[in-house]
Amino acid sequence: MSGEGAPVLTVQDVRGLRVAVIASQWHEKVMDGLIDGAQRALKEYGVEESVLLRVPGSFELPVVARGLAARGYDAVVALGVVIRGGTPHFDYVCEAATLGLTQVSTDTGVPIGFGLLTCDNDQQALDRAGLPGSKEDKGFEATTAALATAALLREIARNH
Repeated sequence: MSGEGAPVLTVQDVRGLRVAVIASQWHEKVMDGLIDGAQRALKEYGVEESVLLRVPGSFELPVVARGLAARGYDAVVALGVVIRGGTPHFDYVCEAATLGLTQVSTDTGVPIGFGLLTCDNDQQALDRAGLPGSKEDKGFEATTAALATAALLREIARNH
């Protein structure tokens, strides 16, 4: 299982953070699980100001993340799923989305929760979607990571 060895993150003081969740429209069942996980994390950690926006596919995640970062969001959670097919399309979309989200985060200083599943088959995606019977909850994990990073950046700005 890919989640073995994952850290238990501590998220403190997210009061006042503005968080955007952006989610692909492909693979509806998997995306429903990822979105639910993200929304549960936002609620559990007490985020009061959040928005959910849908994008056509995973390829569009970086440009929308950049737009939201430029509009003052403290964290963006990017959710999507790409499942390997019989063409190199999988490789191009996965690489473009991953590099694009990384660039947005480093260029803007806004943490991006990386909830992009890159799977060989449907079962792998379902196992990571946070659905009943899933082994992992990547929507919750990506949101938690974004919140923890945003809180840390806010602490650095205040105290260092």
